[in-house]
Amino acid sequence: MTIYGYARVSSRQQNLSAQINQLKEFGCERIYKEKVSGRKKDNREEFNKILEKVSDGDVIVVTKLDRFARSTKDALSTIEHLNNIGVGLVILNMGGDKVDTSTAIGKLMITVLSGIAEFEADMIRERQIEGIAEAKERGVYKGRPKKYTDKNQRLQHALELFAERDKNKKTVDQIAKITGVSRATIYRESKKADHK
Repeated sequence: MTIYGYARVSSRQQNLSAQINQLKEFGCERIYKEKVSGRKKDNREEFNKILEKVSDGDVIVVTKLDRFARSTKDALSTIEHLNNIGVGLVILNMGGDKVDTSTAIGKLMITVLSGIAEFEADMIRERQIEGIAEAKERGVYKGRPKKYTDKNQRLQHALELFAERDKNKKTVDQIAKITGVSRATIYRESKKADHK
């Protein structure tokens, strides 16, 4: 039996040490850590490595539910997979309690609390949308500022090089590298220029 710890924060600026200390205190033998958004399961490479390694009798430990799952569906499907292969999941702080999914009460708590977590996230999104709508009505919402304007020299240079590819024989990748403007922006802005 191996006890695997998993620590994750959403951005490079955040610190993992508090999570790592809790995992060590619990007795984790191997700790996997990463600084990446958990929105997409594929982003969590270290967690996916643990899922590939674990076998019957092993335990995965996380400090909180949102460290390894972003939605009820995600949490429950991962927990179901772990239960099917005989692997336990321990969440050190779930509403102030430690939860072990290998127990009946642990399974029940996970289902209820992950549902509440998703409900809270939906409420936050709803409030955000309402706030944006109100700000638009008052005329104070501007949206995300435009990164590139017509006067941006790097963009103009990129579009010139893009338009003259027959002569300069440069690829879009090369143009992006030279100007620092992304491929997507070059394509998008050149299409806009064509429609003017």
